[in-house]
Amino acid sequence: MTITAPRTLADFDGFLTPAESAPIFDDAARQSVVQRLTPRVPLGISGQKIPITTGKPVANWVGEGGRKPTTQGSKALRHIEPKKLAAIVVNSAEVVRADPGGYVSSLRGDLAEAFAIAFDYAALYNLGGDGTGTGPFDNYVAETTKAVTFGDADQDEGGIHADVVSGLSLLVNDGRRLTGFAFDDVAEPTFLNAVDANGRPIYIDTPLDDTTRARNGRLIVRQSWMGEGIAHGGIVGFGGDWAKAAWGAVGGITYRVSTEGTVTIDDELVSLFEHNLVAILAEAEYGWVMNDPEDFVRYEADGS
Repeated sequence: MTITAPRTLADFDGFLTPAESAPIFDDAARQSVVQRLTPRVPLGISGQKIPITTGKPVANWVGEGGRKPTTQGSKALRHIEPKKLAAIVVNSAEVVRADPGGYVSSLRGDLAEAFAIAFDYAALYNLGGDGTGTGPFDNYVAETTKAVTFGDADQDEGGIHADVVSGLSLLVNDGRRLTGFAFDDVAEPTFLNAVDANGRPIYIDTPLDDTTRARNGRLIVRQSWMGEGIAHGGIVGFGGDWAKAAWGAVGGITYRVSTEGTVTIDDELVSLFEHNLVAILAEAEYGWVMNDPEDFVRYEADGS
């Protein structure tokens, strides 16, 4: 076919449009287990300072004519900075046009899941999006020294229920709280087979939402989220005070489509124009901050 006009980005208007940027970001937020548990804070391009309570006022009794005690609270500031997360998807122009098996149409969900997994890896383990390397944040949940191994308690001692409560004990004995859990899918069979001393299931699931990677339930009367990509190196999940952490994002996921630049493929720069390729760049800026890793406890698989 004779070329009558140069190819422009308008040729891909039906593939990924600006109006879809916000829904992609919403999908990433819904699918991230850590983001479901942790409060979100406003985040600007220069970051944000978050006040953390480090001490509370104390009241005391006063006898007749006695001196009333003085007291004060205290707060510290934690700085949350945006860090860039990005992915480039490269396809031939023919693939974009033909969309075999709905491959191109599914990119929106695939990108959302990739961003969610990368965020969870970084916040939980200080790992890159593929589970290797290092993440961008100063602290991560797995730094905690508190740990419980599933299987430490025999069934006559309470079994898995006792193991879960052991994690609660480690936190409250250190003056901390347990507000919820984040577990990998690999822990689900363990919980579905577990009961308390009265024979009641300890894990209560909620109606399944097939549109998200994360699933909600209740464990020892606290919220529990399960999803892929939470387990690593023998750790299958975490419990803790998720209100002592925060996340934010600068806007939503943005993207650019190019047919004329160059990309690195197999460690070599490849011309998109010369090879008739289409590159879609998706990127976002996320921030994550924690008060103290000791606000969490990690749960490990038996034998890890």
